[in-house]
Amino acid sequence: MNSNNEQFQKIKNNPIKKMVLASLFMALGIILPFFTAGPELGSIFLPMHIPILLCGLICGPKYGLTVGLITPIFRSVLFGLPPMFPIALTMTFELAAYGFFIGLFYLMFPKKIGYVYASLAIAMLLGRFVYGAAAAIFYPMAGFNFSFEIFITAAFVTGLPGILIQITFIPIFFHYLMRANILPDFEQR
Repeated sequence: MNSNNEQFQKIKNNPIKKMVLASLFMALGIILPFFTAGPELGSIFLPMHIPILLCGLICGPKYGLTVGLITPIFRSVLFGLPPMFPIALTMTFELAAYGFFIGLFYLMFPKKIGYVYASLAIAMLLGRFVYGAAAAIFYPMAGFNFSFEIFITAAFVTGLPGILIQITFIPIFFHYLMRANILPDFEQR
């Protein structure tokens, strides 16, 4: 029996499994925005954010960063949405920050009640500030106005339903996967 448990642990912490999961999260990030029926609802429900946050949480900060960098660009190249400049480029920095920071803070925090929520909340705040910095650079280059009021509206007001979905769904889903014992051990990320 001990041999079976050792075999399971080797499979569970296999780096190929993390690459496959990261690819799955990238595919979800490309597909989920189709369910919002357009960019207006996409900016409200933030469907691309969920798989990136889950990727950082489950696979670790380097995978979260990588998937966050690639997904908006890849989706823009494949489907033309979001437009490459300035939106997909700005989202690249934002989503990379989400994936990296949630994975990093999950590893740093002691594994007690609320650590997933704390990691998620900090990652969401830092990602939004990275979005603001990137948008402040790229949006004026594209001829769009960008101000602090526009940043607050875009980052916190318009996306409030998506933020609530993320805060509700991600920790519940993550804890379900932890209880099912199918996630890689956090020490191995």
